[in-house]
Amino acid sequence: MTEAPPPQTEATTSEASTSAATVPFRAGREGYASFRIPAVVATASGTLLAFCEGRVGSRNDFGNIDIVLKRSTDGGRTWGPLQVAAENGDALAGNPAPVVLDTGRILLVHVRNAALATEDAIRRGAVGPADGRRVWVRHSDDDGLTWSAPREITPQVKREEWRWYATTPGHAVQLSTGRIVVPANHSLPPTGRDNGTEGRYNGGHCLLSDDRGETWGIGYVDDHTDGHVNANETTAAELPDGRVYFNTRNDSPAPGTRADAHSEDGGRTLVKPFRPQAGLTAPVCEASVLQLRGPDLLLCSGPADPGFRALMTIRVSTDGGTTWRPAFTVDGLPAAYSDLVRVDAETVGLLYETGDFGAYETITFRRVPVSRLT
Repeated sequence: MTEAPPPQTEATTSEASTSAATVPFRAGREGYASFRIPAVVATASGTLLAFCEGRVGSRNDFGNIDIVLKRSTDGGRTWGPLQVAAENGDALAGNPAPVVLDTGRILLVHVRNAALATEDAIRRGAVGPADGRRVWVRHSDDDGLTWSAPREITPQVKREEWRWYATTPGHAVQLSTGRIVVPANHSLPPTGRDNGTEGRYNGGHCLLSDDRGETWGIGYVDDHTDGHVNANETTAAELPDGRVYFNTRNDSPAPGTRADAHSEDGGRTLVKPFRPQAGLTAPVCEASVLQLRGPDLLLCSGPADPGFRALMTIRVSTDGGTTWRPAFTVDGLPAAYSDLVRVDAETVGLLYETGDFGAYETITFRRVPVSRLT
């Protein structure tokens, strides 16, 4: 088991507004040049676990990268010391996809690859399988204080022809049936449709486990390369009627930058392939969804400026993702990736990348009253 660092005094931030914010991660601090790709979950005891990538040498998405973690036992008002939740020596461990199970165990699904294996090289097939994207899982049974040794699950969840591979980003979900669903994406080998871009087409899929993470398989696969939807980073939520709602970043030029789909069999298949979701105006960027119960609201967080990563906003749907309305805008500052968590009956937590002059200066946590969303 990986031991947690000794306890330290936690810095405090007063609640000056109805949506108080703290900063668990700031670029250039604690041994990392940059922090990116946030994910957050609440454990069975109510502890918040904020994960992200700690990028050692730069902001680049390759190199020496660890998955780091901070814990909060007071609803995100203060944060404990930085822990390393997953590492890969001097290489890359990234794309944290945590999920809290009904047993209380916390699973952390993530990817690894060689330090110098860039996304472009992996997509072009210039990187061998041993150095390319591989999928791993580890767990914690003590509220995120310590973590098991990592276990590779690549053969169960990655097809041989897939090159680039990414889990989520953001939290994964356990359904009311007990099934674990981890949204993911992959790249396809170059085809005549690539127009010289060498495998830029993405496909969407998800990882499924029906035995609490012991064994894994592949659920739906949507290689929808018709020029309208190019599924990339994907997030999921279970709706009150039991359907699974998937929302994805759309890297295709038109129409729109987001797309969504539903599954009626727990992520095994999609009712229809991903289709554009014009109700979510956004730049090309990751987003997060979260289903609230009491009130029954489906939330989506992400930047709302149509052309820039800025204007972090929570949108609300009351019809399972068919239509959306803006409910809470944080501010007009730069902002990028985000994740949502239910803190308690009155509060939603938003963990997001932001800064005064650039979106990657901090990863900030904001407490948002549920009343502000209704």
